[in-house]
Amino acid sequence: MTENKNYQNPEVQEPENDEQEIDWMDILRRIYAIRKTLYKAAGVGVVLGIIIALSIPKQYTVTVTLSPEMNGDKTSGGLASLASSFLGGSANSGSNDALNVTLAPNIVSSTPFVLELFDTRVQTLDGEQDTTLVAYLDEQKRPWWGYIKAAPGMAIKAIKNLFSEKTDTTTTLNPFQLTEEEYLKVEELREVITADVDKKTAMTSITVTLQDPKVTAIIADSVVGKLQQYIIDYRIKKAKEDCAYLEELYHERQQEYYEAQSKYAHYFDTNRNIAFQSVRAEQERLQNDMNLAYQVYSQVAQQLQVARAKIQEEKPVFAVVEPATIPLEPSGTSRKMILAEIIFLIVCGTGIWKLLGHSYWHQIRKGLK
Repeated sequence: MTENKNYQNPEVQEPENDEQEIDWMDILRRIYAIRKTLYKAAGVGVVLGIIIALSIPKQYTVTVTLSPEMNGDKTSGGLASLASSFLGGSANSGSNDALNVTLAPNIVSSTPFVLELFDTRVQTLDGEQDTTLVAYLDEQKRPWWGYIKAAPGMAIKAIKNLFSEKTDTTTTLNPFQLTEEEYLKVEELREVITADVDKKTAMTSITVTLQDPKVTAIIADSVVGKLQQYIIDYRIKKAKEDCAYLEELYHERQQEYYEAQSKYAHYFDTNRNIAFQSVRAEQERLQNDMNLAYQVYSQVAQQLQVARAKIQEEKPVFAVVEPATIPLEPSGTSRKMILAEIIFLIVCGTGIWKLLGHSYWHQIRKGLK
């Protein structure tokens, strides 16, 4: 008797496919069933979105792009080298600066640099405010939740002012010791004024974000000017010190030469008809002193010309690729987009809660009971 190989145990069945197909029609029916709730959620989203969108003040951004001079070999083609070779001297103008364009972000965010911006005169686009930057920061709008967040600190500050003696607030800014108010304003400016450097191209971008377009453009232009002047002052500081020393030395040697020349001329005129050997010896000595003084005076004059040329050579050049202009449109997320995002989040959250979260919450409550 042969065994039927096709026989299967009726109790042993093939495993069913565990993958469950999504019933989109059921989902649509459930969404349709809660459509009134979703309409209400959309209405709440519209109201809440309008409140939040109108509470967030508009921000304007200005970006200025600089292209600094690339450091090259200045030992053979600079102004100082040309002046030196023309005057018969030599100048070594090659320098390894500790300050370069890659440090622009650190310079812009440094406390002394930010404090220099406090007294910058700014004017709003509507002309209603013409004041300093530090005073304008107090006039900037904040969302209503910002006032709620700052309310405890303002209350504590008011209580302290009641029990503290009034002091003269017309003190100069001291980077070494800032007050709490000055420190907060410095931190605020560090957030709205940033610098970025492309290490490959050395292109420097200065970005300023404030609530008034004209003030933003003024501060961006001021930051660029101060940054340029800061780097220029650093680069030519040593050359200017050398030039000032040579200027002083030049006037001293000039005076010595004039005095030696005057003595020689006076002695020659007085003893021109006297043929004594002692007179000739004294005349020759005075002439040698005058020639020596002239040689020293001439050498110092040459060195002074080289030093003056070196100041111009060491001065870096910044090409403003994108200047500061008053922006026409606000930056950041638009109010329409904020409104749409809030409506979308509230409607989606409500739908997920009604379709999934509500049932799970009842199951959890039953399990806890």
